[in-house]
Amino acid sequence: MTQQRTPNIFEHRSVIPATMDQMMAFHNDPRALSMLTPPPIFVQLHRRDLKSLTEGEMEFTLWFGPLPIRWTARHEPGPSPTSFLDRMISGPVERWEHEHIFTQKEDGIELLDRLTIEYKRSGFWAIFTRLFFAGLPLRFLFIYRHLRTRMGVKRYAQNGQVAA
Repeated sequence: MTQQRTPNIFEHRSVIPATMDQMMAFHNDPRALSMLTPPPIFVQLHRRDLKSLTEGEMEFTLWFGPLPIRWTARHEPGPSPTSFLDRMISGPVERWEHEHIFTQKEDGIELLDRLTIEYKRSGFWAIFTRLFFAGLPLRFLFIYRHLRTRMGVKRYAQNGQVAA
């Protein structure tokens, strides 16, 4: 009998002073993944075949120092018209589904990141991903991402384009 896995669900939300157009433009920028990745992790983009935020695939490597983590993600529609989902097709965990949900609020756009993750049961990646994609490191990752989003959409509002 196979044992049913319980997914881990993580959420982080904040209100970004921006318009919906600015929020979508920031996330649609080809440099967004690099801008949202905190040092000392670096992104090497291999393929970005996105027709929109809700359709297409990306293939990249996350470099944790000398350790490469190859990743392929498919972008799909999210649970609302102003959202999208990136689903890991191949990578270091069993399941990674990251919903980016944008909701209009009186003082800007609420950004809700909802991550559903299932770790591998054993081996190197089971240990590594629990260390870097859980608990405090995961909280830090999304605090950083929301800060960078806030900075990116602010620059977009000032300059009419996203700046790194």
